[in-house]
Amino acid sequence: MAMVSRAKRWTLDELHRLPDDGNKYEVVFGELFVTPAPSEEHEMILARLNALLVPYVAAYHLGAVFRPRAVVRWEGSEVEPDLFVRALRPVPKKDWEGAPVPLLVVEVLSPTTRRRDLSDKRRLYLVSGVGEYWVVDPELRNVRVMRADTDDVFVDDQLTWTPTDAPRLVIRVPELFDRE
Repeated sequence: MAMVSRAKRWTLDELHRLPDDGNKYEVVFGELFVTPAPSEEHEMILARLNALLVPYVAAYHLGAVFRPRAVVRWEGSEVEPDLFVRALRPVPKKDWEGAPVPLLVVEVLSPTTRRRDLSDKRRLYLVSGVGEYWVVDPELRNVRVMRADTDDVFVDDQLTWTPTDAPRLVIRVPELFDRE
């Protein structure tokens, strides 16, 4: 008789005891993900997107744009999105427990993150109440826009984001990938 092997379920306490060795460690629904340092292309895309989002978020008092080492925590899962936008708390806390759910989360695909960004993390973000989830694909040069209870939309020209009552932000997708 064959025995069914059960994968270890990781806890946040175990996650927080892992070494600071240059890898990114995340736990999604009890599964540990380890990601090596990102490429220069990955970081350039995020720098361009960050430069567009920061003034918009500030102008319309939406909160702040967070980059890695900032976390999203929800029901025993903890991830470090490539970038996210969320409201600010009146008084910042020393940990991420109880932080507001992001209005927007962005992940940039890489060969090592493709599966988890499009499945496990997608599920986590959408069930936790994230307003919108964007997956930037440098290979296809597009952005997949995901919201709960709607079909995914693939954008390769103009991406629009309209959070809360703010006017829409329009981003030209090719500019995220073009070298300057």
